[in-house]
Amino acid sequence: MTPNKVFFSDLRSTPRENILEKLTRLLNEAGIDKKVRPRNLVAIKLHFGEKGNTSFIRPIFIRRIVDRIKELGGFPFLTDTNTLYKGSRSHSVSHILTAIENGFAYSVVNAPIIIADGLRGLSSVKVKIDQEIFKQVDIGKDIIEADVLIGVSHFKGHELTGFGGTIKNIGMGCASRYGKLKQHSDLSPKINKKKCTGCGECATYCAQEAISIKEEKAVMDPERCIGCGGCIVICPDSAINVRWSKDIPLLQKKMVEYAFGVLKEKEGSVLFINFLTQISPTCDCNQYTDASIVPDVGIIASTDPVAIDQASADMVNQQTVLSGSSLKVNTRPGEDKFQGLFPDIDWGFQLDYAQKIGLGTRNYELIKI
Repeated sequence: MTPNKVFFSDLRSTPRENILEKLTRLLNEAGIDKKVRPRNLVAIKLHFGEKGNTSFIRPIFIRRIVDRIKELGGFPFLTDTNTLYKGSRSHSVSHILTAIENGFAYSVVNAPIIIADGLRGLSSVKVKIDQEIFKQVDIGKDIIEADVLIGVSHFKGHELTGFGGTIKNIGMGCASRYGKLKQHSDLSPKINKKKCTGCGECATYCAQEAISIKEEKAVMDPERCIGCGGCIVICPDSAINVRWSKDIPLLQKKMVEYAFGVLKEKEGSVLFINFLTQISPTCDCNQYTDASIVPDVGIIASTDPVAIDQASADMVNQQTVLSGSSLKVNTRPGEDKFQGLFPDIDWGFQLDYAQKIGLGTRNYELIKI
């Protein structure tokens, strides 16, 4: 398979070119001018970071991407979808407030924030994909309606997929709450009877009448439940939770198929950027950030979501582990850092499957700018 180009910038800078100017040059080399046209609505898909997390991409970098899009005549907006779990990003009001508190205010980034799946995560579009697991997928509506998609990902370790990069940012991150639930579980949410106080909030909220109150406890009817996940967020006692799947290869396949659905109608209108900085061992969804496992590497860009994630993993694995990090094995250059973090997870599985269904190629040509 012919390798696809991946453009790489290290973090070195000089008085003649600082790192922000170098980022602009990276965008230009990767062909952003061929993606963004005048009057295009451009979705910049990123992760704003959970409240308490500090490893998300610095807003000043996002501002530089925004400014370049505006120079090309586009109308950029920052976007993500609401979380399935209950946290500081589980509905749009809290999500936007968290983003602003983490530095993504309009005065900093020069672009508005639009949560792509609406106020409660129910605004979605069904996209037909006819793949092995899903025949159709549920994607945040404003992602689908955008003319151009720029995926900006913080590359790091992840508890379920080995690492989190472009494919996870697009596949999991662009799904509606229903889509996230379908990726994580095929079952309706479960109710913790010990935590449930029988307040009835969930029963009142559920449009499908899938929840009732019996003997002062909520009861779920799985035949009526459509898996929207709204009850998980609405419960004031955190008594309703996802039945998390333990089948990691299946979850990775589902995530890849969702990425396929997101990108299906956007051929020629996508660009992906991975920040290999503050490479933490776990996801930015956590309410904390552990120490980086390796030194900062740089920033890479590509139009191929598979190639950019493969290149990112390779570049991290070429590093020596930092003293004092949580990673105690596979510490030398060339050893698999993500396998060291999560020995039971084969992160290459997602890339193999993505290549198989035509999402991209694991073969890449690394071009250093």
